[in-house]
Amino acid sequence: MNARIPLRRRRYAEVRRTLLAREEIALLDVREEHSHAQAHPLFAANLPISRLELDAHWKLPRRDVAIVTLDAGEGHAEQAAERLAALGYTDVSVLEGGIDGWQTDGGELFRDVNVPSKAFGELVEAVRHTPSLSADELHRLIDDGVDHVIVDARRFDEYHTMSIPGSISVPGAELALRAPALAPDARTLIVVNCAGRTRSLIGARPHDQ
Repeated sequence: MNARIPLRRRRYAEVRRTLLAREEIALLDVREEHSHAQAHPLFAANLPISRLELDAHWKLPRRDVAIVTLDAGEGHAEQAAERLAALGYTDVSVLEGGIDGWQTDGGELFRDVNVPSKAFGELVEAVRHTPSLSADELHRLIDDGVDHVIVDARRFDEYHTMSIPGSISVPGAELALRAPALAPDARTLIVVNCAGRTRSLIGARPHDQ
């Protein structure tokens, strides 16, 4: 039987230096999404251990990328590191102390998912003053017959699961390509919808700003 190779470990300070230097690193939270959403480092990507073999090949296309796995002490980080090494990844280590170690050593933890992109969306709104409508306001516009089109900027599978009645699926960057055909009259009100408003904020930003 082959002896197990001891897992390498990296502490918060080393990972932080790498991130600040903008060096390439994949900081992977291998817990399930719900646990990840409760508290995680800002630039930690969620790759649940339950989907590791399914998703690693396209989320981590280069086998020599520096990878650091983390969890909250469940042992998933070690398991994930071993499985990634078995898949051919050559620079894999485990975050020393996991989530608790990150916080104890001075690192900040964030709640929710897709935090960097959501923060960017909020910045766009604050700087560009992106207009918005409440659900009640939109309902009144629909009832009043105001010329409008509702576009849903989420992926099609999200749109298919749940959407605003009468909305049209226009995922992501398709909005810029399809908006002229969906609303040929420049006076038509275009309402952009998504799940957590980040994609709406980016999609609704006037092109001339």
